[in-house]
Amino acid sequence: MALYHFHVTQIRRSEGSSVIASAAYRAGERLHSDRYDEFNDYTKKRGVILSEILLSPQAPREYVDRETLWNAVEKAEKRPDAQLAYSFDFAFQNEFTLEENIALAKQFMKENFLSRGMTLDYSIHEPDREPGGIPNPHIHILAPIRPINADGTWGNKQKQIPVLDENGDRVWDEKYKRWKFTAVPTTDWGSPETLEEWRKNWCDLCNAKFEEKGLDVRIDWRSYERQGVELLAQVHEGPAVRAMEKRGIQTEKGDYNRWVKTTNGLLKSLREKIAGLLSWIKTAEEELNKPEQPSLIQILMDYMEMQNAGAENFSRYGRRKANVVTLQDVADTEAYLTENNISTLEQLEERLNSLRDEVDGRNATMKEKSARIKVLKEALGQVSVYKENLPVFREMGNKKYRFKKAKDKYTAEHESELKLFYRARRILKEAGMPPEFSQDTVDAWEKELALLKSEYEAEYAKLKPLRAEQQKMSHIQYCVNRVIKSEQPQQEQQKAKAAER
Repeated sequence: MALYHFHVTQIRRSEGSSVIASAAYRAGERLHSDRYDEFNDYTKKRGVILSEILLSPQAPREYVDRETLWNAVEKAEKRPDAQLAYSFDFAFQNEFTLEENIALAKQFMKENFLSRGMTLDYSIHEPDREPGGIPNPHIHILAPIRPINADGTWGNKQKQIPVLDENGDRVWDEKYKRWKFTAVPTTDWGSPETLEEWRKNWCDLCNAKFEEKGLDVRIDWRSYERQGVELLAQVHEGPAVRAMEKRGIQTEKGDYNRWVKTTNGLLKSLREKIAGLLSWIKTAEEELNKPEQPSLIQILMDYMEMQNAGAENFSRYGRRKANVVTLQDVADTEAYLTENNISTLEQLEERLNSLRDEVDGRNATMKEKSARIKVLKEALGQVSVYKENLPVFREMGNKKYRFKKAKDKYTAEHESELKLFYRARRILKEAGMPPEFSQDTVDAWEKELALLKSEYEAEYAKLKPLRAEQQKMSHIQYCVNRVIKSEQPQQEQQKAKAAER
């Protein structure tokens, strides 16, 4: 199945990230940081297929050297919490060869990044995997946030626009004793609209390649909701879970995703069947357009007479079925119609519309619960990560790190732990965790998750009778079609006789 993953972050000093260390890790090289006066050695890293610097036309040629480029980026920034670089990570498609993926990535970078004047440091990784494991080729791209001027110097990230009042006069800020202004980015590289464009463009490139290769797969950068696809979202499994599942070890996330797939399949089938039945009713009404339209029960009786008279009866697979089975189906269907007071196609249509509304309502409820389950599962999965890396974060508050150089050195040494901590803290906060970690909140989440799972199961159970009812309606459709088909030759003969007269 085609995979879509396109992730963008910013590397900042305030979050304990060293851009030199990040570049060294991605490229699998040994780079010296002038700012911290230390080496970052990742020459033993495995899986680096290719790494390269792509310079914008205005960039100095010496920036083709990775160490020179990123030390220049560090030197250009003065603030201790400066934003240094954009980090782009996106997955390659396993349906393409590595050479095809690399060619697509280079085309994408040229058309979307280099065309905007960005300088890029990219590395392509293909991690080792166990026999039978899922390949995970991907690309990492680092791009300085600060643009480069035409003369090769570093430009400004922002420009200051004066704030004006209704008369067009500048506004004075009494609190800070200065004119008010608004900071506006000098590039569109960080705007949501640009990111949206890049995500779409990557999908378009991949989908064009799928079509060229005659593959019936596509990827989409939008969420199910934005696509208008009424499907329940699965949770992200991650490489560890996928590896366990591949070895036949069932996991909680894997079980949940299988559950969601089953539910999505049932919902999709119900919608398609109901839509098909509603469309069919219009045609059937025209075919049965007589002075007095026969009732559905009368049509069933006509069908039963056809069977008793020895009319051929075939299943959808072309194999002959015993009349007794079909007659039992007719009897069950007649009982269903009588029980629900359905005697005409119009009443059947009303029942179908009601059934469709009920399916949509169940889907909306399950979708809401599924979204919350996903949030809770992700948050609960980050609790141990948060606790494990909390001491590293707290150590930054130690007095011995109160000076800038010592703190910068500490954050560079613990970049990976701090990244994990900040990510876990963000996910916990988005799920509703208070500023200070609370075990009571975790306990409440676990209770809420158990309740949501129970409610989800109950909603799924309510879908099964709807499917059974839809199957009865499909049998009604089959019977009506057979009766209509049997009457058509007689109607044609009557028309021919009338024409002769």
